[in-house]
Amino acid sequence: MHIDFLTIFPDLIRDAAAYGIAGRAIRAGLVDVIAHDLRDFADDVHRTVDDTPCGGGAGMVFKPEPVARALAAIQDAGRPLENVIFLSPDGERLDQKTVNRLSIAPNLVLLCGRYRGIDERIRELYVTEEISVGDYVLSGGELPALVLMDAVVRLIPGAMGDAESALEDSFQNGLLDCPWYTRPREFEGLRVPDVLLSGDHQRIADWRRNTAVQRTRIRRPDLYESIETGDTAGSENEDAGRHGRS
Repeated sequence: MHIDFLTIFPDLIRDAAAYGIAGRAIRAGLVDVIAHDLRDFADDVHRTVDDTPCGGGAGMVFKPEPVARALAAIQDAGRPLENVIFLSPDGERLDQKTVNRLSIAPNLVLLCGRYRGIDERIRELYVTEEISVGDYVLSGGELPALVLMDAVVRLIPGAMGDAESALEDSFQNGLLDCPWYTRPREFEGLRVPDVLLSGDHQRIADWRRNTAVQRTRIRRPDLYESIETGDTAGSENEDAGRHGRS
């Protein structure tokens, strides 16, 4: 997979991408992350990429020419502009379904806006999809773009040490994740649920499913109402609450 970032802060992208799963995937050759400095595509000595908004108003707007030149350079390098994603509060809310879909794309272009945004004509001519990471405003698109990159890269085969781990993440099956424990068996009066120490893999799987459903119902009733939960009642529901204080 190739992921091209268009940004005025390329070092921010390169530094963040060097760590964790994304960094390992890059070093393993599973993904190629390229951060393009939009100022390199300006046409004046001051490397200007923004201008005042037409009609007046506060703030600055990214000019269309540097963005268009950067996109042309990506295309000239042999990477089609099939997925040009603008990170914007206007976009569709990022979810696991979108991440799963994008994880199998060979090329992604992530356009990181700043100031008041980008010239609307870029959105009309080049942007194929707009994605938001939430109903709030950040200083720029770099952090949302990195969130999207991280979510996508971890699904690339070979990126994670345990391939099943990604499949068990929250939202992959429409549910939040179940509780997880490790040693010691007791910590400050709280015990690991007995079922997790039973060695019975079916009981453990049932407990994890049931507690995931319960957690989703309590914390995200909107998700709970939109999924088919099936029959979640069972003998392990009692175990789910058995790890309280002694």
